[in-house]
Amino acid sequence: MDYLSVNKQAWDKRTQIHVESEFYDVESFIQGKCSLNPIELEQVGNVQGKSLLHLQCHFGQDSLSWARRGALVTGVDLSSHAIEQANLLNQSLGLNVDFIQSDVVQFGHGNRQQFDIVFTSYGVLCWLPDLQDWAQTVSSTLKSGGEFHLVEFHTVNDLLSGYSYFPTGQPDIEEEGTNTENCDGSKSTTVTWSHSISEVISALIAAGLTIESFSEYPFSPYNCFDGLEFVPNLGYQMLYKGQQVPLVYSIKARKI
Repeated sequence: MDYLSVNKQAWDKRTQIHVESEFYDVESFIQGKCSLNPIELEQVGNVQGKSLLHLQCHFGQDSLSWARRGALVTGVDLSSHAIEQANLLNQSLGLNVDFIQSDVVQFGHGNRQQFDIVFTSYGVLCWLPDLQDWAQTVSSTLKSGGEFHLVEFHTVNDLLSGYSYFPTGQPDIEEEGTNTENCDGSKSTTVTWSHSISEVISALIAAGLTIESFSEYPFSPYNCFDGLEFVPNLGYQMLYKGQQVPLVYSIKARKI
């Protein structure tokens, strides 16, 4: 199976749904709302004047939010429809983000530019079959001393949803919709892989990066899973037998 073509088709279809959804709230974003969350804002810190590569950027809201904060941003995404929408937003806001349509690993093979920061977040790793290749892309695109920042949904939630926590080498092939409120019920074939946190960390270390911090969070900024409840000023939590489930984790790594 050509998983890239299958997943590109799914994300091309999702993009239009997302652009028109209240979940992404493009109108408020255009008016100045920042799409970034406190976790990544605190971890990444000041980006003024720094070059920043955003991998798997979807239709660009976070990329453009980093640009609004002064970063020199390049965004990469598999979906051509997402990149088209990102460029439209970029033009309407008068920003100068460079959006590139490409698979992450293919981008890494052809790229010659290096960045101060590489950033990726929320629901990105499951679309990648080989984290060794992904981590090599991260490493090769970082300058010496550059920082990598990952903020990702915790894989314990996947386990509670019936997926493998540990990598099996085989993908999950499913018919899925999307989690925005305006989903019309139509579904697309998706191909995803399970990745444990230890696999993520080991891949980054093997690629020559030094892990500087690892954090776990019991709250998600997004109401995008079954069984979540809202906690004012904190986000959404999930309880299992009365105890909080880790929903998000973050990694900061550096290329020495």
